[in-house]
Amino acid sequence: MFTGMIEAIGTVRRAMTAGGLMMLEVDLGPTATGHDAPGDSIAVNGVCLTVRGLDGRCARFDVSSESLVKTTLKHLKPADKVNLERAMSAQGRFGGHIVQGHIDGVGAIAAIKKQGDFAVFRFSASPQLLGQMVLKGSVAVDGVSVTIATLDNTGFEAALIPTTLKQTIWHRSKVGDAVNIETDILVKAIRRHLEQMLGTGGLTEAKLKQLGF
Repeated sequence: MFTGMIEAIGTVRRAMTAGGLMMLEVDLGPTATGHDAPGDSIAVNGVCLTVRGLDGRCARFDVSSESLVKTTLKHLKPADKVNLERAMSAQGRFGGHIVQGHIDGVGAIAAIKKQGDFAVFRFSASPQLLGQMVLKGSVAVDGVSVTIATLDNTGFEAALIPTTLKQTIWHRSKVGDAVNIETDILVKAIRRHLEQMLGTGGLTEAKLKQLGF
């Protein structure tokens, strides 16, 4: 499990695709702990990957065909920068919200409005993804936990503080860039429960009576 608090910006060293799979090598940067080990989980731009091997401060990952299809990792190339977060330890501080590292879909940066050292990012997303969001709720975008400031039928906005911009790849992002989106697991769980409880046809007077209202 992750919390959407980025620990470091990594640099892609190699990204080799063959047979529908990718071998990805990332320089973890000066924040490499020396305690990372094969089998550890690290979120790369929000995608949970398992460390296959280590060479100094570089980590190697195998990226599955499903992850390539459903995320932006397929576009990575050497020298690209990526957001990194290690899996939360049992003693870790819960800084953001529950993030699984399982991407629900890909969106895009639709607009960037600079406000001094701050910025408001607008993200476009599919109706399916937007239907799993709530105003003032949380969402992980490229692994970053952000609060949904505005929400409509074409996208959502998030206000980013200077610290977030500086410590993530977003300080170099531009309009049109694709982003990985993971919606809040709590919202998804509640929505699924309601759908199972209400069935087809949505909320009706008969169903309200059936539920005791």
